Amino acid sequence: MLQNNTQLKSLIDKLWQNFWEGGIANPLTAIEQITYLIFMKRLDDLEAKRERDAEWTGEKYVSRFSGKFNIPGSNESIDKNELRWSVFKHKPADEMLLHVQMKVFPFLKELNGSDSQRNSPFTKHMTNAVFIMPKASLLVSAINIVEDIFKEIERDATEGGHAFQDIQGDVYEMLLSEIATAGKNGQFRTPRHIIKLMAELVAPQLGQRMGDPSSGTGGFILGYFQYILTDLVRKTKPELLKKDEDGFERASISAVLTQDVKSILEKSMVGYDIDSTMVRLGLMNLMMHGIDNPQIDYKDTLSKSYNEDSQYDIIMANPPFTGNIDKGDINEGLKLPTTKTELLFIERIFNMLKMGGTAAVIVPSGVIQNSGKAFEALRKLIIEKAELKAVIAVPSGAFKPYAGVSTAILLFTKGGETHNVWFYDMKADGYTLDDKRNKIAESDLPDIVQRYKARDVKKDSDRKQKYFMVPKKEIVDNNYDLNLSTYKEEVYEEVVYEKPSVIFGKLERIEADIQKGLAELKELM
Repeated sequence: MLQNNTQLKSLIDKLWQNFWEGGIANPLTAIEQITYLIFMKRLDDLEAKRERDAEWTGEKYVSRFSGKFNIPGSNESIDKNELRWSVFKHKPADEMLLHVQMKVFPFLKELNGSDSQRNSPFTKHMTNAVFIMPKASLLVSAINIVEDIFKEIERDATEGGHAFQDIQGDVYEMLLSEIATAGKNGQFRTPRHIIKLMAELVAPQLGQRMGDPSSGTGGFILGYFQYILTDLVRKTKPELLKKDEDGFERASISAVLTQDVKSILEKSMVGYDIDSTMVRLGLMNLMMHGIDNPQIDYKDTLSKSYNEDSQYDIIMANPPFTGNIDKGDINEGLKLPTTKTELLFIERIFNMLKMGGTAAVIVPSGVIQNSGKAFEALRKLIIEKAELKAVIAVPSGAFKPYAGVSTAILLFTKGGETHNVWFYDMKADGYTLDDKRNKIAESDLPDIVQRYKARDVKKDSDRKQKYFMVPKKEIVDNNYDLNLSTYKEEVYEEVVYEKPSVIFGKLERIEADIQKGLAELKELM
């Protein structure tokens, strides 16, 4: 989809360059400001569509842009229609900058500020948001590029048959992927195709409560959301399904997103993060994808202030890989003898699950093989107190350009009993494993889903294959080691060498040819 649209890529690169040249060099600051502009444009388009639909059907609809807006810090009020993108984009540059800073942005911050939504995460976390635009010329050029981006989205949607909202979400995801500082503190964006894989393996159902204790920009919540909607299409209108660029079935979310389904989903998806900027980006990312009232909040889920044990049916997460938490701040419910966040997050996820709830978690290789006391205690927990269903080894290049770490996906169900663990050695994820991460044909992802769902102790017994079963007893005997290479049988090709006499004969013939050539050269001199 988006990967093949060079025009969109070019426009997004141009937008980044403009902000850089305009004096906003911090990628996180730039993405926030770009997000606000895209959000203003999206809000106007969405309201215009709802107004047209209401006019067509004869239903009453009160637009967000109807009535007056009281400008904060003054006694003035303004017609909300003046706050629309389609109106203010025509103002002169200096006037437009002041208008957006003093009127449009304050309106945006109070968007979900109705009595029923006064305490919504969006309204709460936009309170301290700041619109930073050093000069009017940067705002004008940015607005023009955003306009071109939306025109290209619409063209792609029309010609390519893609749902407008889906490809718009893809554009926003591409913007998020540009955050160069995302590798700080072990946090980095999880590739969308890996999220899709994990959602397919967990296979959540509508009504199941899903959580992410380190939600970042909301990627796993989106993965849950889009899987549920695709699954609803699969059950009701399977003819609308198409394979996406990663080999997974997808459908336009508008096909099944009724108000009832939307209401259930918005109550079912919860995320937390300790970075306020990421919380804001995550909230707007979800709103860009059609989730009007997203539930992402600022909270340290490892601290004493967090207490949501046994609340979730599904957890999908990629917790921070590095870092330590102060011993005095660790939640009393976390019993592992460690301050390492990569271990405490897995215990936190285990505690968050209801009995029978399932988690899919990305972990660094140290978690599955390190011999330390806390590492072994964690592995023992998810094998003895849960059913550890699968360990999927992910190639080290999958998280480039952010990090080249070796990782694995753990899949476990709380309260189940582990008998055998299914291992899969992923070699290709559909993209080159260098910093460029270009799309390629080779991908193990569809094969992983198919073979995981059909896994069988007897059939998956050949450890020379990419996938195989290992009995619990063998894992326990290996100090709960979950490193795939511990159990995989490597296939070595026997190399047949020629006899020494044959090799010497060849060397003698080579030497004779060399001597003959030298003699001929001497005669020519």
